[in-house]
Amino acid sequence: MRPAKRPRAAVDPRPREGECYWENGLLVFTAAYHLRRGWCCGGGCRHCPYRNDVADPQKK
Repeated sequence: MRPAKRPRAAVDPRPREGECYWENGLLVFTAAYHLRRGWCCGGGCRHCPYRNDVADPQKK
């Protein structure tokens, strides 16, 4: 069972310069982007600073 998501702040979702990069055709967001966004999507993002708050879907 996943914990309830935190209320989402009204933040511009577009990444700022330096908050993401391309790797093997995938867009990778940095921890700075995740922190500014303010919540975890539960997608197992590489740089997610909220990993301890949500179960890692990669470990199923």
